[in-house]
Amino acid sequence: MILLQGNNIARTFGADVLFEGISFNLQEKSRTALVGRNGAGKSTLLKIIAGVEEPSAGEISKVKDLSLNYLAQDTGLSSDLSIYAEMLSVFEDLQKQEKRLRQMELEMADATDLDKLMADYDRLSEDFRQAGGFNYEAEIKNVLNGFSFPENFWQQKIASLSGGQKTRLALAKMLLEKPQLLILDEPTNHLDIETLAWLENYLKNYQGSLLIVSHDRYFLDKVTNETLELSRGKMTRYAGNYSQYMEMRAEREASELKEYEKQQKEIAKLEDFVQKNITRASTTKRAQSRRKQLEKMERLEAPSKGEGSAHILFEPEKRSGDIVLTVEEASVGYDTVLAEPIHIDLRRGQAIAIVGPNGIGKSTLIKSIIGDIPFIKGTAKLGANVSVGYYDQDQSRLTANNTVLDELWNDHRLLPEVEIRTVLGSFLFSGEDVKKTVGMLSGGEKARLLLAKLAMEHDNFLILDEPTNHLDIDSREVLESALIDFPGSILFVSHDRYFINRVATEVLEISKNGSQLYLGDYDYYTEKKEGEVQEEVASLVTAKEIANQDYAQQKDEQRNRRKLERKEADLTEKLEDHERQIQSLMEAMAENPEDFVRLGELQLEIDQLTAENDEIELELLELMESL
Repeated sequence: MILLQGNNIARTFGADVLFEGISFNLQEKSRTALVGRNGAGKSTLLKIIAGVEEPSAGEISKVKDLSLNYLAQDTGLSSDLSIYAEMLSVFEDLQKQEKRLRQMELEMADATDLDKLMADYDRLSEDFRQAGGFNYEAEIKNVLNGFSFPENFWQQKIASLSGGQKTRLALAKMLLEKPQLLILDEPTNHLDIETLAWLENYLKNYQGSLLIVSHDRYFLDKVTNETLELSRGKMTRYAGNYSQYMEMRAEREASELKEYEKQQKEIAKLEDFVQKNITRASTTKRAQSRRKQLEKMERLEAPSKGEGSAHILFEPEKRSGDIVLTVEEASVGYDTVLAEPIHIDLRRGQAIAIVGPNGIGKSTLIKSIIGDIPFIKGTAKLGANVSVGYYDQDQSRLTANNTVLDELWNDHRLLPEVEIRTVLGSFLFSGEDVKKTVGMLSGGEKARLLLAKLAMEHDNFLILDEPTNHLDIDSREVLESALIDFPGSILFVSHDRYFINRVATEVLEISKNGSQLYLGDYDYYTEKKEGEVQEEVASLVTAKEIANQDYAQQKDEQRNRRKLERKEADLTEKLEDHERQIQSLMEAMAENPEDFVRLGELQLEIDQLTAENDEIELELLELMESL
């Protein structure tokens, strides 16, 4: 079933066309990625789909009563409540049902029509169960823990949290609300690798539809199965995740080029025949026929050469020694130790990725190695002929008042301006772009400028702190290729697992207990960690089974208890009836003291009733012990 459909959507700003003629549909339970260069209009299109903005042309249609949630990029949750109270507010209806169930349980003690009350209770209890009433608190706990909010943090006021924490909570609340269509713009920002893995698993099992914009290709591969490409103002659909989309796009482009070249050869052949034969009497008719054929031919458009890509090349001036970096028994942190002991033995040609949870000290380790902050304990030693080039994720090494041209030229005054412009051009700064001040640049432009500065240094050891931040997917892929071809050594921090897989030869995991080296890429690292994950999954499955068993057992116990209570009431009523009969028989005996035959009959009835009462009292005693 189609949940939402776009028909000939366009967005223009004056005479500038961002995109036009875009049509698409989002199916029930679809997993769709929206990809394209920075500036292609992805976020704008998401806002139009979510109803935040209106299209310049076209329309969005959706099914009646569609529940839709939209998480804009870096949008934080605003609330005066605590973390837990805000998450609990999602289940307000279930809380009301639960309160009613507790009230009904209290009413059972004095109910005049217990059977009707029990029937109503059973019906409401089943509705409560099917709506997730017995699981919602566990679900809140699962989601908050998944987003790295430990239980001792749940009473913290949301207003006091950081921007990144508020963004994570906004996504957490949306997941708990379970809309039919969830629209996410860069949901992986501010998430460490462990949280990303949890979110991927959660979204894979999500019952609604997903529309996602993300630069995290690994995340898209894991979560999506359909890709919409927004390029040059047009949209193309591919059935597959990101990696499959890349393969299919390359195949499509190759096929289109082949068909175009084939037609161009045919056109050239026909035109040549017409030109040579149109004036000859013997061949004029055939030439005219060929001309008509050309006129009727539906000309294929020349395939797009694609949007411009940066050209990055890292070429060291000199070769380092075999030993590049040694870190021994190191402790990193500021006032307190974040991680220890850390050991690194990096050799020429290695590319080591540093991974670990947010706040464990990965960037702190990088800053300690380059000497920006001291180690709490331990040392870092560089090998012979090692020259270090450093990429700072904070982009603090750029001067805001410089022009783009001066930012490079100030460090290389002996080079002619034309050479500096050529380098900047290869990083997509051309024409008037080089006269922009650094402070006016976007995050992606600043990242490319930093990489240009790094390439100009010609160092043989690159230390990179989150180099893919702010880069679009195309620029990330260009950077990956440049680093793969780099003949020097690399030490880098990144949460981009796709990037790690392509670039890293080893993975160094940092934890509070120190460092551990894994001799492979990110997938190898996760395989080695899989045992722990399987144990965790097994424990979760066991907990769920126990919860289900507990629920079934609880229902059986409640049912049995109600049966016993009804039986107790019946026996008590029977006992009281027998007592009344005995009292009546004794009164009859008193009225006929001389009728010995009648007295014998009455006494026999009294004895029978008394014997029955003894049995009833014994049964009641056993029932009371059971209750």
